[in-house]
Amino acid sequence: MLLRDLFASREHSYSIEFSPPRTPEALERFLGNLPAFKALHPTFCSLTMGAGGAGLADATVGLVVRMRKEFGLEAVCHFTCIGKSRGEVRKLFADLQAGDVHNLIALRGDPPKGETAWTPHPEGFRFSEELVREAKAYGGFSVAVAGFPEVHLEAASPEADIDYLKKKVDAGADAVITQLFFDNDLFFRYMDRARAAGITVPVIPGVLPIRTVAWARRFLVPPLCRVAIPPALEAELVKYEKDDEGCRKMGTEYAINQCRGLRAAGVPRLHVCCLNDPVPVTAIFKALGI
Repeated sequence: MLLRDLFASREHSYSIEFSPPRTPEALERFLGNLPAFKALHPTFCSLTMGAGGAGLADATVGLVVRMRKEFGLEAVCHFTCIGKSRGEVRKLFADLQAGDVHNLIALRGDPPKGETAWTPHPEGFRFSEELVREAKAYGGFSVAVAGFPEVHLEAASPEADIDYLKKKVDAGADAVITQLFFDNDLFFRYMDRARAAGITVPVIPGVLPIRTVAWARRFLVPPLCRVAIPPALEAELVKYEKDDEGCRKMGTEYAINQCRGLRAAGVPRLHVCCLNDPVPVTAIFKALGI
């Protein structure tokens, strides 16, 4: 079912985001865990696309199709502008539709590892807005885009960030899925700015249960992203610097409380970034009574 129809047909949605496995062993674990994720009955599951060229994109598309065909999941493919010509993008669109995948999350994408500046493919797209327009022109896709409660790293201001989000929605995006955050007030203020700008499509908050302190220190800072750590959470991270299992439990409980707070405020949809680990997301869904 197309994302826009999913959102129109149900008041609430609970989705899960996966990361692409990088090794044969990781792929085997990932596929082995998919039945556990399916048992949670998510509205949809999405798979991110790495910052490589068309070859990596082919692998991501192939895995999304397997999620759909072999496991019966409503699969959504993250789709970036990185390293792909317009012709390669259209081929990947065709491969997705041949595999009965009709939902995308259109992203510009981050520079490949080792590079600091974003450089578009000479025959490709520069911005996610262009990718949205291409998918809509191709036909048969429902498209979501990214939102940034704490403002995109390259945006000149919160206002400029919302202006660009409005351009993506006007280009045909059916929903917005936000980057993770740990302070719900940031999301509420972001929603105020988005609605004031005339953005009326569903805006779905991204929530991530922290797994280890080392991971948080490595990935939640520029250049990968900019995520504020509230003082109470920082105190917990310090406490579990050398206790990965304790951090995992703490991160899951923090995410549960965050989701409860969002739901209590009337937020009808949640998108849980699970880092391919079924244990935290299962605990979250169970705690929420999903």
